Amino acid sequence: MDKDNIQKKISELEAQMSEADFWADKNKAQNTLRELAELKNKKEGAGKYDKGNTILTIIAGAGGSDAEDFARMLLSMYMKYANKKGWTIHFIHENKNEHGGYKNVSFEVLTPKTPLQASLERGQGERGPYGTLKNEGGVHRLVRVSPFNANAKRHTSFALVEVLPKFSKIEEKDVVLRPEDLKIEFSRSSGPGGQNVNKRETAVRVVHIPTGISAHASGERSQEQNREQALSILRAKIFKKAQEEKKSVEDSMKMKNTEIEWGSQIRSYVLHPYKMVKDHRTGAETSNTDAVLDGDLDIFIEAEKIL
Repeated sequence: MDKDNIQKKISELEAQMSEADFWADKNKAQNTLRELAELKNKKEGAGKYDKGNTILTIIAGAGGSDAEDFARMLLSMYMKYANKKGWTIHFIHENKNEHGGYKNVSFEVLTPKTPLQASLERGQGERGPYGTLKNEGGVHRLVRVSPFNANAKRHTSFALVEVLPKFSKIEEKDVVLRPEDLKIEFSRSSGPGGQNVNKRETAVRVVHIPTGISAHASGERSQEQNREQALSILRAKIFKKAQEEKKSVEDSMKMKNTEIEWGSQIRSYVLHPYKMVKDHRTGAETSNTDAVLDGDLDIFIEAEKIL
């Protein structure tokens, strides 16, 4: 189809989405969303990094121990989703609390093969970890009876998910980091309970002085490996910030600066007094909360592809 006909079909499908009973037939709705995403890709061009790997960071927000436990739940959810897709997880940095929750955690989601091999086997239209998960970025909200409250009261907590593209060595050259603009700090990597795993200072934090953007890596064995990992993440963050400032056509890479609290959530996970997971951007929802937290995200991933 030419661009005019593509836009006409897009308008027709978007009109269907606005109908009150759109989600009554979930299979039909997902097929519509898939078709709409494909048409938008044809119109605007496929995202440059969609077939590549990704870096996810989960940060606990308002809610104390509950929020940190919610970050743990989200980590488990994405790990299970990645496992279903045949992807692997590599941890970059973990900051746990005494209950096993996470104040923050960063990890890579990787295809087991090179992007070229994977795209040839799956078909050119298939997205990789970044293209699949990029719209998961934003504030997530959990409502449940708190396991940390002696009176079993309902509690609301929040966590922020940040999704960045994982740059290849070639792509990293597009973001130049001047040594004089960097502040590099070293510390000891620590394990559960705060015990030092290594006597050497292997954890690395890099700060880009002009922007104040920082990146932390502690998952590798050596200081040099953590330094390279932190620099790679820093490049991705700076690139993303530059894209936002230029209002790039790659709108999928935007992450608004927002508070991790009420009113800014993109998705709610309600476990009490009823069960419902709902995405506030697309309207996609399901009452099967157990399946979602067990990594069944297809209903949301398909709906998010049109954002």
